[in-house]
Amino acid sequence: MTPTTPQPRRPVATVAVVGAGRLGRPLARALSAAGSTVTGPFGRDQALDTRRVDAVVLCVPDAAIADAASTVRASGFGGVIVHTSGATPLRGSGADAGLHPLQTFTGDEGPEAFAGAGCAIAGITPEALDAARALAEALGLRAFEVRDEQRAGYHAAASVASNYLVTLLDAAEQVAATAGLDGADARALLHPLVAATVANWASLGPSGALTGPVARGDDATVRRQRAAIESEAPHLLPLFDVLRDATHDLAERGRIRG
Repeated sequence: MTPTTPQPRRPVATVAVVGAGRLGRPLARALSAAGSTVTGPFGRDQALDTRRVDAVVLCVPDAAIADAASTVRASGFGGVIVHTSGATPLRGSGADAGLHPLQTFTGDEGPEAFAGAGCAIAGITPEALDAARALAEALGLRAFEVRDEQRAGYHAAASVASNYLVTLLDAAEQVAATAGLDGADARALLHPLVAATVANWASLGPSGALTGPVARGDDATVRRQRAAIESEAPHLLPLFDVLRDATHDLAERGRIRG
C-alpha cells in the first residue's frame, strides 16, 4: 500500500456525483476545479441523466451503495461507477472502483482539502483501477491500492487515527473542565499541545513522540492523575486505565528498541 506522488494527469472528462453530504459537496467542487465537467451532487432520490457521463461517483452511506449502483446501472450507464467507502468491499457492491480520501470533511471545504492527502483506490478491472487513480490524482491525492480483504483493517486504522482521536480529545476536554477550563478555553489551550504531539508522531514515530509521566516512570504522578479522575470524572476511569496501560507498553517497547 505504497502511496504514489500525484502526477499531472488528464482529468476524467465528465463526472456525476451522487450524494450531497459531507464528502459529495467538496468532492464535486474539487473535481470541477481540476478540470472535469461535474454534474451534481445529486440527492440519492434524484433522477440522473448518465448519457454523457464518463464516471459516476457515489458519496452515499455504505448501506446505500448497492441500491445506488443498481439504480445508476439500470439507467443504461455503461461507464465506471465509483464508491467512496473505505470499508465496503468492491465485490458485491455494484461499483466498479473504490476511491476513499484519507481525510476528514465537514462539507464546506475547498479543493485544497484534498491536496496531498492519501487515497485508497481499488478496481474490479485494470481499467476501473486506472479510472480511480485518475480521479485521485486529478484531486491531488496520493493514491495507494487497497484490496477487498484489506479494507476492514485499513478503515479501522483511519477510524482510530481520526474518529477515536476526537473521542479521546473529548475526554481530555471533560477532565479539563474539572480544573475550571471549560469548552472553547480548554480547546484553545490544549490545541497547541495536540498539534505538536501529532507533528512529533509523524516525524519521530510513536516511541520518539511519547513524553509524560508514564514514559518517564513517574508512578506517583500517574496515581495522582488517576485519583483526580476517580474523584471528578469517574465515568472516564476505565478509559484512563486502558490508555495508561497501553502507554506503558509503548514506553517499554521504545526502551527495548533503544
